[in-house]
Amino acid sequence: MAVRAVVVEADGGSRGNPGPAGYGAVVRDPDSGEVLLERSEAIGITTNNVAEYRGLIAGLEAAAELGAARVEARMDSKLVVEQMSGRWQIKHPGLRPLAARAAALVDRFDAVTFSWIPRDRNRHADALANAAMDAAAGKPPKQVPDAGTDPAAVKPTWEPRPSSTATRLILVRHGETEWTAQGRYAGRADVPLSDRGREQAAATAARVAELAPAVAAVVSSPLSRCTATAEAIAGALGGLPVRPEADWVECDFGDWDGKTFAEVREGWQGELDAWLASTRIAPPGGEPFTAVGQRVERAVTALREAYPGETVVVVSHVSPIKLALRDALAASDAFLHRLFLDAAGISVLDMWPDGGIAVRSVNDTAHLPAR
Repeated sequence: MAVRAVVVEADGGSRGNPGPAGYGAVVRDPDSGEVLLERSEAIGITTNNVAEYRGLIAGLEAAAELGAARVEARMDSKLVVEQMSGRWQIKHPGLRPLAARAAALVDRFDAVTFSWIPRDRNRHADALANAAMDAAAGKPPKQVPDAGTDPAAVKPTWEPRPSSTATRLILVRHGETEWTAQGRYAGRADVPLSDRGREQAAATAARVAELAPAVAAVVSSPLSRCTATAEAIAGALGGLPVRPEADWVECDFGDWDGKTFAEVREGWQGELDAWLASTRIAPPGGEPFTAVGQRVERAVTALREAYPGETVVVVSHVSPIKLALRDALAASDAFLHRLFLDAAGISVLDMWPDGGIAVRSVNDTAHLPAR
């Protein structure tokens, strides 16, 4: 049953900063204090600030599930409260994607206020967070990007960093298919490259070899339009193996697969409007962008950890590449419907060990043959 107003109490922490981390969030009725929902999770190895933001995000998501219109968010993290209130700048780039996710959730409510409370008034969320930290410490840790702890100690994002220390992702959309040319949604359907798509793959392979003669790995969505593009690139790089990775597969568009935008608008007007308005809404029988974003975040983190300071080519689809760029640019969800990615377009993203991120290029198509 929907509620008009709730109180969200959230906390997070790590044992070691960075160390085994977790968060807790509690949603309460503002009048009775009754607990309506709880959320907690062990999130591997990260910092206090990351865990605190994750707790806030979980609390806001729980409030949205209850249909709340107004939220009072209470935390004992001065940093998160001041940043979300707009009084402090978010200096560390590693926190910006998390703040952007929280801000996108805030926009779903009629009103959200942020209040600092002392730790002894946040005991329930603190206990959930500590239990999650215990769980994180009791199993093999999963590394996530270190977002730092002291904003005053963080280097400005404009300070030059040596590119040799960055993990570089060369993000390539697969070459054209018949459905691409016809403007049809292509999710999990295994549509092969067209003749033009194979030409584009060859041109893209030559371009990638120019951009990065030393590549540590070529990773691909398991669908054939991507693996064929990836194999052309791997061949131009000296015959590297292509590693299929399921997390880079396209969004599942469900009943819309194979349909044009006009056909979807005609047959599913209400569902289309809802999908365009929220990344939490899935196409009928399909997958929401929030789920795609979670697996893309996992995939990016895994590459960052596995190939520090090296270059990796990722061949994927429109939605996963857009989501990776959205997070790197700390953009809002509106970015997903405003960015156009051509077949065989190339985007380049650098990620440093300190959490710094730089998007070098987006949708480069200068290498492609003219129609």
